[in-house]
Amino acid sequence: GLLMLYFAFIACFSVATGAGSRLISGYDSYGNTCGKNNNKIEGVELSGRDQTKNKYVFFLDPCNIDILNRKIRSMALCVSQCPDIELKTYDDVRRFALQNGSALCSYDIPLSKYKSHPELTTKCPKLPVPASKSLPIFNRCTPTDISCFTHFSTAAFVADNSTLQSVVAGVMASKEIIMGLCVLALGTGRGTGVLWWLYADHRMNLSDLTSTLTPQQQVATGNVQALLVYAIGATIFTVVLLLLMFFMRKRVALTIALFHVAGKVFIHLPLLTLQPFWTFLSLMLFWVSWLAVFLFLGTAGSPVQNEVTGLVEYRISGPLQYMVWYHAVGLIWISQFILACQQMTISGAVVTYYFTRNKSQLPLTPIISSMVRLARYHLGTVAKGSFIITLVEIPRLVLTYIHNQLKGKENACARCMLKACICCLWCLQKCLTYLNQNAYTATAINSTSFCTSARDAFAILVENALRVATINTVGDFVLFLGKVLVVSFTAFVGVLSLNYQRDYTVWVLPLLIVCLFAWLVAHCFLSVFEVVVDVLFLCFAVDTKHNDGSPGREFYMDKALMVRGRGRKWIQTESREMKPMVS
Repeated sequence: GLLMLYFAFIACFSVATGAGSRLISGYDSYGNTCGKNNNKIEGVELSGRDQTKNKYVFFLDPCNIDILNRKIRSMALCVSQCPDIELKTYDDVRRFALQNGSALCSYDIPLSKYKSHPELTTKCPKLPVPASKSLPIFNRCTPTDISCFTHFSTAAFVADNSTLQSVVAGVMASKEIIMGLCVLALGTGRGTGVLWWLYADHRMNLSDLTSTLTPQQQVATGNVQALLVYAIGATIFTVVLLLLMFFMRKRVALTIALFHVAGKVFIHLPLLTLQPFWTFLSLMLFWVSWLAVFLFLGTAGSPVQNEVTGLVEYRISGPLQYMVWYHAVGLIWISQFILACQQMTISGAVVTYYFTRNKSQLPLTPIISSMVRLARYHLGTVAKGSFIITLVEIPRLVLTYIHNQLKGKENACARCMLKACICCLWCLQKCLTYLNQNAYTATAINSTSFCTSARDAFAILVENALRVATINTVGDFVLFLGKVLVVSFTAFVGVLSLNYQRDYTVWVLPLLIVCLFAWLVAHCFLSVFEVVVDVLFLCFAVDTKHNDGSPGREFYMDKALMVRGRGRKWIQTESREMKPMVS
């Protein structure tokens, strides 16, 4: 509650200090808000101007971006119209100002001096001035040509310009295919042999080309190399997969029962499949609002003249300047809180399903009932669990940032220590996330507090350590195969689709985009299945701990779990600690 209250305070403060107006309307480098009549700022000569007719922000050099501080270092002016055509000379700039009444040089430079003023290079736009248009909401003039952003990417990633442009051209040429394959990933034998066949086909096609290094041959060579990498990777993966399936064929039976019952859960509770959508929608709404408040904070405060450039910036002074840090903590905490709400909702619904003997007597909407219980009784539990994750996530991110900033400067010992700390915090975060998830399940079963539930869940997990390790190992591997299957199928169709554009499209980036999207989609949906399996296992452990099947102490478990969990030989040999639990 305090977190949300302070988050609302930050938003109200930033809006009340005029940041909302400056963010939406924009302001120039002299502290004038565009589209308004401004007050004079002490010590700034060109402030206090009436910019009612000048509604758009124009940057003299929009490509001059400070990557480290994420700011545009160019001077900004308020203009009445963005240049809709490219201006190659200062005569063109002067002519544009005369025709449209929009002066693109600093306010203290008259039109008659647009060719002879000594400060043209600093107070007039950099030539040539690209054609630009205003953003629909924020009234900034942005270049219509992507070459500016291509050069920025080249400088940021130290990439070869021709290579970058060919990759970007490949993405633009394949955008329809990329969108179609992303839709295919939403809806979803091996393609190793087909990849080798395509590689041979492209290799023969490349040998038929002339020896002159033409752009077409460059693209074809890149595609042949990409196909070779894909084919080798698919071959290695297929061999490893077959070996793992052979050696783990007996252990896979350990999770069959849980997976079988999990399938029944989704049959009775089909709305569980929509949980990723609601969670994603909630996260997007929060992230958009967080970003809006963050942008408000970036333009909040009092006008201060920069000592180096002499331009006006808005800064927050005093203790309030640390609101940005608290705002960053809120991003991690509330994001974890939303994810924890999803886990608690799923746990409550699955627990209701498991401990209802007659499945026909299930509540009409178990998921909605779980959400109501979460809102009425368990918000504090979810807040505590997400806060614990935040306490681990923040130092890990700080250490990662320090490691990236000091890359190449620290000695080998310091580098190893930082990496070790980051890895330890990452492992601790994963362990706490798993424990929290089981604590939410224990809360759904017993309606206890977070600390009590975490203690009970930890005790049950320790008692069933061997089964937990086996189920997590085999289960995670099976779910990983499901994700790989979706990605492989999508990539396989992508290779066949892009095969028709072999002469003009570089395949690497389009396929990576499609595969990444397919992996994210598969991860979102299969993570719900993983949570259901974990909840079912904890319910099963609690059931066998307190019941023995005798009259009055009947099991709640499904028949599949009862048969496989009690009568199969592999349970007795693989998990001897189960025998005293079921007596």
